[in-house]
Amino acid sequence: MMRHAVLTKARIVERRDATRELWLIKLEPEAPYTFKPGQYCTIGVEGIERAYSIVSSPEEPLIELIIGLVSHGELTPRLYKLGAGAEVSLRPKAKGLFTLEEKYVNHLMVATTTGIAPFMSILRYYLRRGGAGKRFYLLMGVSHQDELPYKEELERMAREHPCLRVLLTVSRPQAERNRGWTGRTGRINVLVEEYIKEEGLAPEDTVVYACGHPGMIQDIKERLTPRGFRVKEERYWKEE
Repeated sequence: MMRHAVLTKARIVERRDATRELWLIKLEPEAPYTFKPGQYCTIGVEGIERAYSIVSSPEEPLIELIIGLVSHGELTPRLYKLGAGAEVSLRPKAKGLFTLEEKYVNHLMVATTTGIAPFMSILRYYLRRGGAGKRFYLLMGVSHQDELPYKEELERMAREHPCLRVLLTVSRPQAERNRGWTGRTGRINVLVEEYIKEEGLAPEDTVVYACGHPGMIQDIKERLTPRGFRVKEERYWKEE
């Protein structure tokens, strides 16, 4: 006999739009919800479900997500219409193995746009608990600067915690939306090898995490795997 999947509900209590196609929501689950930093939850509307890496740290009362609109997708156009007070379905159990590899000292995190989600969860959890003995290097690449909704939080984290270094870059510096940008430019997957050299990172004590666009992840793997680095990946496909 086929068993039907158990679903619970979650209510959107906050929404913040970063751009016309990128927004953040905070969900209040109707039942207690537990997860490990780096894992994902599965939400849905009208029976259509997708997995989203969780931004929030496990001790936070709300489930924070960052979502990018895929105009031809099935779920994100539906989610895009929802504001505070709306409900979505929520699978009761978080899943995923994209979690912190404790045995390594150096953790190099490479993200594009919504791929920042699991790294925010990991960093919030680790730094708030006063963890010691590890170093984090976060590299995030986007097309436009307004696609960096966690920029201020990350820069504050880096100022307050010497174990964290942050590199943010835009790949289209000439675009009008990037007017006034004074940071690094270029694609993050191209900059990663130079960054590794600058920081003196070695495969013996460094693990690389790549999350976001599958093209970026594939390029990172092709660049770093032959050099002996372990690359852990979480791909975000476009069919959403």
